[in-house]
Amino acid sequence: MTQNKRAVKTDDFTRLNVYSDPQVSPANNSFTFVSTIINEKKKYSSTIHLYDLEKQQAKQWTYTDHKDSHPRFSPCGKYIAFQSSRSGRPQIWLMPTDGGEAKQITSFTYGAMNPHWSKDGRHIIFTAPLERDTDVATQKELSKAEYKKEQQAKQEKPLIVKRIKYKSDAQGFHDDKRIQIIMYDLEHETFTQLTSGDFNHQYEDISPDGQHVLFSSNLNETEDYEVKSYLYTVHTSTKEVTKITPEEGAFGQATYSPTGKYITYVGHEFAYKGATLTELYVLNLETTEKICLSADWDFAVGDYMIGDTRLGASHTGPVWSADEKQIYFIGTRNGATGLFSVNFDKQLTTLYEDNSHIFGFAYQRESDSFILGISTPTNPGDFYFLEKNTNDIKQLTKANDTYLNEVALSDPEELTITAEDGWEIQGWLLKPYNFTEGKKYPFVLEVHGGPHAMYGQTYFHEMQLLAAKGYVVLYTNPRGSHGYGQKFVDAVRGDYGGSDYTDLMTAVDTALESYSFIDEDRLGVTGGSYGGFMTNWIVGQTDRFKAAVTQRSISNWLSFYGVSDIGYFFTKWELGIDLLEDPAKLWDFSPLKHAKNVETPLLILHGELDYRCPIEQAEQLFITLKKLKKDVEFVRFPNANHELSRSGDPKMRIERLNHICRWFEQYL
Repeated sequence: MTQNKRAVKTDDFTRLNVYSDPQVSPANNSFTFVSTIINEKKKYSSTIHLYDLEKQQAKQWTYTDHKDSHPRFSPCGKYIAFQSSRSGRPQIWLMPTDGGEAKQITSFTYGAMNPHWSKDGRHIIFTAPLERDTDVATQKELSKAEYKKEQQAKQEKPLIVKRIKYKSDAQGFHDDKRIQIIMYDLEHETFTQLTSGDFNHQYEDISPDGQHVLFSSNLNETEDYEVKSYLYTVHTSTKEVTKITPEEGAFGQATYSPTGKYITYVGHEFAYKGATLTELYVLNLETTEKICLSADWDFAVGDYMIGDTRLGASHTGPVWSADEKQIYFIGTRNGATGLFSVNFDKQLTTLYEDNSHIFGFAYQRESDSFILGISTPTNPGDFYFLEKNTNDIKQLTKANDTYLNEVALSDPEELTITAEDGWEIQGWLLKPYNFTEGKKYPFVLEVHGGPHAMYGQTYFHEMQLLAAKGYVVLYTNPRGSHGYGQKFVDAVRGDYGGSDYTDLMTAVDTALESYSFIDEDRLGVTGGSYGGFMTNWIVGQTDRFKAAVTQRSISNWLSFYGVSDIGYFFTKWELGIDLLEDPAKLWDFSPLKHAKNVETPLLILHGELDYRCPIEQAEQLFITLKKLKKDVEFVRFPNANHELSRSGDPKMRIERLNHICRWFEQYL
């Protein structure tokens, strides 16, 4: 850490440029990407940029205080279709690549999203939320006044609920609109609705001949009771729907091979419920033969890294090589993500892996090379060029150089913790800003959510902030985390508060034994979601921590079952029991049961609109501890859902970090 740089500040995340979604041009000499910032109004805005690989420079293509995203080149390279909220709701726009104004091509009442081109460039396929029996030819975008009036009218009517899936953390309470797939004919400027029915449809790809659109959904009559997703095709002329994955499971991220002979996709059949590693499959459309290419691996396909500044989606695969012999994808293992390839013989090749977080990539078919989006603990993210068959990357962008040249960031030191039963647990430690040998420092243990996710080699503002405030920060991947194989990620199920708890306590002991500069009398702990559950559990089991901050937490599994948007299946999946099977055992898993044991001052942070871990979980914990005259404080964040710390209102994100720092400063 460079001593002449300043310490990280609470609101520094508002200064970051967050890059995402690289898309290579058909000419292979440039790529587009999305830059998301927090603007002067403290609102998120995103713009589209073009990076010229020959000139080695980027230029901004769109200018807006709104959100431009999902840029996609036409096959001829003369246009990009993109999604923009500049008219009020997300709509599809078209822009010439050689200059000129963007043209709005959809005015759908409730917006249009996620544009993609047919291979011949004649059509743009996108998705849109539609009410039943809606005519796509007569869609009219609501004005701000009309939308406000509609929302007010909803508030004046009772909500009639008939489905289990009547709410979700991302969308709130659901209505009768469903996501449908629409095809736009550029020549005739007409819309064709390809899917229908009381189901949501996720676009995946279109066949090279343009006759079939591949999508994921669950079209079963029992869909409301299931957490499954299948792959289907719909014929673009007849609208005939064909199911192509009969297996019971969750499948998606599907793409046609260049000739259209194969489809590759990821998913699993719930062998270990929500802890099942994702697999990589290939389906031969001519013979219907399915191959699981990842059967012999023991790591997850996809990106399971946790961070708090990664805004905007990026493609993680699978992607076909130009010769149809290789499939490229991002995989998660050992606290990092890498770029890999596999052939039909299941031969796995590591293309790039270097203790970092590859959050997305784009493949250049002509040059057989890659654009990689990479983040590290000391860089929020940039794009790099990787030639195939080399391990050398070339940095292309410098998204946050001004910021990085100004602030001192802590490089993590890796720890290997040997658990009580001999399992190895990976962890990292950040030293505090202006670290001085011989001085004792307070300590904060961070516990991640999920639990089936992973801390690792990526930028994390909250941890850097705590280090800047003078704390030693320890973060680990206890059993239940991704990155260490199927047995490891499954080990927490049915054992919440068991070996996962002892993993964390052993990690603290290891840090204390290994680093003499940690003050064992000033230990703090914090975490969100599952990490919030674990924080609650920890303070009910031990008083070794002098301060704790629990965020968007679970305190009572009995009520969680009925109030969470996932409670009705997650409780059985993770704890092994249903509410009606053994409520006494659910109570045994609940931190609230141990409230009388809590001696650690506890700060409770929770979003008012969190439907994943609803705020009643925090309310129960607060009232119980307050009644017991414990040292507890409760902060409620208005209009905030489960994503508060990552993509919530920037003002509320700043408030949240300030409260965390205030609590630890007060007690540590």
